[in-house]
Amino acid sequence: MSDFTRRSFIKTASLASAAVAAAGMGLYSGNSRAADFKLKFANNLPISHPMNIRAREMAKAIKEETNGALSVQVFPSSQLGSDTDTLAQVRSGAVDLFSLSPVILGTLVPSVQISAVGFAFKDYQQVWSAMDGALGEHVRGEIAKTGTLFAYERMWDNGFRVTTTSTRPVASPDDLRGMKLRVPPSPIIMSIFRALDAAPTSINFAEVYSALQTRIVEGQENPLTLVSSAKLYEVQKYCSLTNHVWDGFWMLGNSASIGRLPPELQAVLRKHIEAAVLAQRDDLAKLEGTTRDTLKGKGLELVDSPAEPFRAKLRSANYYADWHEKFGDEAWAILEQFSGKLA
Repeated sequence: MSDFTRRSFIKTASLASAAVAAAGMGLYSGNSRAADFKLKFANNLPISHPMNIRAREMAKAIKEETNGALSVQVFPSSQLGSDTDTLAQVRSGAVDLFSLSPVILGTLVPSVQISAVGFAFKDYQQVWSAMDGALGEHVRGEIAKTGTLFAYERMWDNGFRVTTTSTRPVASPDDLRGMKLRVPPSPIIMSIFRALDAAPTSINFAEVYSALQTRIVEGQENPLTLVSSAKLYEVQKYCSLTNHVWDGFWMLGNSASIGRLPPELQAVLRKHIEAAVLAQRDDLAKLEGTTRDTLKGKGLELVDSPAEPFRAKLRSANYYADWHEKFGDEAWAILEQFSGKLA
């Protein structure tokens, strides 16, 4: 798309305003300053994270291409509230864009958790085939059923989740038996570790470091890059590469807020979101490679954890059968197109 000029944008927006007014929706008045569209994009990651680096580049590119007609303000590090608070804000329209993991979004839309089924994806080829393909399309349809939210086509990457511990490595399911492990407030992740005979407990992430330090819990699970950025290596001894769940972030939009933008601006926004997401995926892949060396250098012992024994344990505990029933035959069949047979 060619660059906007201020004059051409105002003309387009004025026509859109007239059409909306004629439709009786009252979103704009004839005298509104149509050139000033400002969106808030919130997320829970540090400003130095690849997502926010690319998000700031995205905002700059959008402002330049629209000649200042559309601006995106980036609010990192949960500046606008916790994930739960911000989810409520994006539903109400107080926040326009929000990136959120399926394991948390699942508290509102349970079906989105299907991408977090334990040990479903073996590698990124399976992940992106599924999430950029039929499984992602299915989940976006479920999100749209909320009536207030929609999800953009591409997901930001957050990496495969690993397990860190202070008492013993987790090389097999038996190593988890009775282990006190911190997990996020996610039904599906909680159920993974219960099925593996661990003793999972939900603790706010802001309290995880101190909980590990004081041995309230023995370990926790998170993407590898977060283990490094949160300096969990200071209070943990082992990092077991369980890769039990792939995690990403849906780029959510408030349907009404984004729907108010003229079509041309919506197209610019979509184009630059997709470009930022694809670049961030490459950034994170490179970062994960160096993170392993960083963690080793900090004294953390990295341990390989083959997936098949964990899958077998989950099968015997009826974990896959239970979630198959919750998600339904149609969604489960889509998942297994990419993961292979799980149960």
